[in-house]
Amino acid sequence: MEPIVNHKGIIASLDRVNVDTDQIIPKQFLKRVERTGFGQFLFYDWRFLPDGKPDPKFELNQEHNQGASILVAGHNFGCGSSREHAPWALNDFGFKVIIAPSFADIFYNNCVKNGMLPIRLDEQKVFQLLNKGANDVYELSVSLENQTISGEGFEAAFEIDPYWKEMLVNGWDEIGLTLNYEEKIMAYEKR
Repeated sequence: MEPIVNHKGIIASLDRVNVDTDQIIPKQFLKRVERTGFGQFLFYDWRFLPDGKPDPKFELNQEHNQGASILVAGHNFGCGSSREHAPWALNDFGFKVIIAPSFADIFYNNCVKNGMLPIRLDEQKVFQLLNKGANDVYELSVSLENQTISGEGFEAAFEIDPYWKEMLVNGWDEIGLTLNYEEKIMAYEKR
């Protein structure tokens, strides 16, 4: 995984609450076991019209959201089933940071385990960001190292568990963390 220390990117505003994992990546696209290739199906039922053409009304299809790497959404983002494919699809689409007032616990853990930074912010701060990115390109700088977010006319601090912070800053997944102890593991096995 790539480390996340500082990230600067355009935000995409998804002003919706209770976005569940089946909306993030619909069930019919869960036939793959690789972590890649899911981005094309992200929010499929919202992004595309019945004829397969992009829906111009959907937030991520709007011009000012093109190339966004930070997703800002409403309460309870990632609720529903525990499918790990949801963070895979978001990551494969290009999102590195997701900001919301609250996340489903399993979704939050799946994000950090897959190298994405979910940030819980106060509802008023999220509302400000949703408004800033609703109709225009808006860029944010996220410092995981300092646990701060800044942009034109916006500043906020966020909390993150020190364990997950260390994992993301170093680009480790749980296997990578285990490999840091390889010498000790080998010594134990030899004994």
